[in-house]
Amino acid sequence: MPTIDVAINLNYDECLAHYEGRIANVRTRSVDGRWVIFPAEAIRRVVGRDGVHGIYRLSFSEHGRFISIVALTRR
Repeated sequence: MPTIDVAINLNYDECLAHYEGRIANVRTRSVDGRWVIFPAEAIRRVVGRDGVHGIYRLSFSEHGRFISIVALTRR
């Protein structure tokens, strides 16, 4: 299963926009500099009171579909 590590820094209001469906995807950079786009619903699993801040590992199927998100570091 392919994985990619990304830095995510979203404040609470930005997370709320994703959560409410006003924004469908999250666009961020991987730790190796690539742009990554994944479904906004994924951050629901890791959002806190201050938003989402840290390095996360995203897992995808062989066909490129999002499977999971796991915190590697949190700020």
